[in-house]
Amino acid sequence: MLSRLDLFLIHPPETALRGIKKAGLEFIWFGVKELRACLFAGLFFLAIFCVPCSGLLGLSRYDLLLLIALAIQLTMFFTRLESLDEIKAITLFHVLGFALELFKTSSAIGSWHYPEAGWSKIGGVPLFSGFMYAAVGSYIIQCWRLFDLKILHHPPILHAVLLSLALYANFFTHHFFGDYRGYIAAVALGMYARSTVIFTPYDRPYKMPLLVAFALIGFFIWLAENMGTFFGVWRYPNQLGAWATVHVGKWGSWTLLVMMTFTITLFLKDIKKRIHVAQ
Repeated sequence: MLSRLDLFLIHPPETALRGIKKAGLEFIWFGVKELRACLFAGLFFLAIFCVPCSGLLGLSRYDLLLLIALAIQLTMFFTRLESLDEIKAITLFHVLGFALELFKTSSAIGSWHYPEAGWSKIGGVPLFSGFMYAAVGSYIIQCWRLFDLKILHHPPILHAVLLSLALYANFFTHHFFGDYRGYIAAVALGMYARSTVIFTPYDRPYKMPLLVAFALIGFFIWLAENMGTFFGVWRYPNQLGAWATVHVGKWGSWTLLVMMTFTITLFLKDIKKRIHVAQ
C-alpha cells in the first residue's frame, strides 16, 4: 500500500488548464515528485552537511550519520514511503557500495580515506558510507513509482547484467590491470543508444533518451560528492592539503554506477512489466 502523499502525487486531480499554464503545472509537479524521490538522499546528505565534525552528545559524526540514516529508512518504511522489497534492494546497494569502499580505502589502494574516528568503522570505513550508494538506489526506485517510468528498446536484460558485472569488477581490477571503463562506456553507448525512458510528471507522458537520464543523475551525484569532500566527510589524496574540485572524470564513473544501479532495480516485481526489451 502506498502512502497518501504518494497516491496524491501519482493520481493528481484532473485539470482543465491548457497551454502555458498546463506546462507550468507539469513543471511544478515534476519538481515536487523529484523532491519526493530524493527524500532519503536529501535528508541523508543534509545530515552529512549539518552534523558538526566534532559530533554531538558524545557520538562521533560517523556514528551519528549511521543512526540518522537508519532512522530515516525505518521512518520511510513504517509510513509506507518505501516497501519491504524496496528496502531489500536498497540494502543490496548498501552492501555493494560498502564492499567497494572497503577496497578503495584499504592501505594497498588508498583512493580516499575517512579521517575521523568512530565505533561504527569497519576496516577504516564507517558503516554510514554504504548509505551514500543506497541513496542513489532509493532515488531510482522512487522515480519508477512516482513518474510511472516505462522503458522502450531496453537492451536484453542478460546483456545489461553482464555489462554491470564488468563495470563493478573494473572498479576493483583497474588497480592491478588495465582500466577498461572507456571500453565499457563505449559498449553502454551502443547498447542503450535506442533506449528511451517515458515519465509522467502530472498526466502527460514525456520521453527522454535513457543515456541522458543516466548522465544527469551522475552529474548531480558528482556535485554532491564535491560538497561531501568540501565538508571533510571523506577526502581524496589531492585534497589533504587544501580542498580541490573532484575530478570531472568521476562524473563519468558515477554515470556508469547509476546505470548499474538502474539494472538492479529491473528485478523488482512491479518494475519488470514496464520494460520493453529491444528485439
